[in-house]
Amino acid sequence: MILTKDEMLVAIKEKPGTGIKITTKAIPQELSDNEVLIKVLATAICGTDYHIYSWDEWSQKRIKPPITMGHEFAGEVIKVGKNVNRVKLGDIVSAETHIVCDECEFCRSGKGHICQNTKIIGVDTDGSFAEYVKLPAQNLVINDKNVDPRFLSIQEPLGNAVHTILHFDIIGRTVAIVGCGPIGLMAVNIAKAVGASKIIALEVNEYRRNLAKELGADVIINPLEEDVISRVLEATAGLGVDVVGEFSGNKQAIEQAFKYVKLGGKMSMLGIPSRNIEIDLSNDVVFKGITIYGVTGRIMYDNWHQVKGLIKHLDLEKIVTHTFKLNEVEKAMEVMKSGNSGKIALLP
Repeated sequence: MILTKDEMLVAIKEKPGTGIKITTKAIPQELSDNEVLIKVLATAICGTDYHIYSWDEWSQKRIKPPITMGHEFAGEVIKVGKNVNRVKLGDIVSAETHIVCDECEFCRSGKGHICQNTKIIGVDTDGSFAEYVKLPAQNLVINDKNVDPRFLSIQEPLGNAVHTILHFDIIGRTVAIVGCGPIGLMAVNIAKAVGASKIIALEVNEYRRNLAKELGADVIINPLEEDVISRVLEATAGLGVDVVGEFSGNKQAIEQAFKYVKLGGKMSMLGIPSRNIEIDLSNDVVFKGITIYGVTGRIMYDNWHQVKGLIKHLDLEKIVTHTFKLNEVEKAMEVMKSGNSGKIALLP
């Protein structure tokens, strides 16, 4: 594919149905006063991107093709609007992917992560599966130029992991990580880095169970082959875990977690179930005295500060398991589909 100097390579959801298309678009030239143009150095595939690629039920209701996909990235600032002063040319940046209104009740009370009018990069606006992306300056986070762009590109999902697993105090506590997809694997590594006393990882995929062990899990459970509740209780002297980080969205896994969370324990829930969850509210919530926290996005921008502090202390070489060129995105999606991967980076 031959590009003119005004064109860029992009990966788009062109139309309804399974698939993704490599094509060209004009490089954005017009910036509003508060926008920035970024040359993408690395972008990463999120589960959301795979949902859009496979055109599942959620995507059919949410996505309006054509749209440039992708929202996890790191890149270099190459052009700024006239009112932009918080970033400058040459800065290496990533972005909070929730573009919020700054006007609703939640934004004005410091809860922008649950803004009523959120737009998401690569879902509602053109995203980062491209050589260049245009974004509001207020969403940008300035990175350390000495860190590999592939690792910088995964800070957004790393922020999800941080939000989920560090919402409750886990230092010296027992922790269950339910579901070791890429964000669950990050949570295992974070829990190890901050000093959880015992990390129990639950995952059906052998590749990811092995990764969880390498990243610091002390106990590995395959829910397809073991009695999850009895194994967790056995590993915690019959008391259960202090904190559950739920990343799977699996109905059975979530229902089991209510049985092995400790009296007075905490549950931090990021996974999105597709089926209704049935729990014994009296015995497993009220009489246990547990606390349940629902996680959406990242606390803006506290979680980003935490990510910046943690990034050099995590084993991101193990978390980013595959790298492809942007024009190999379909091949990358198939690797992701197999489950035999951590995070997958794309290089424009």
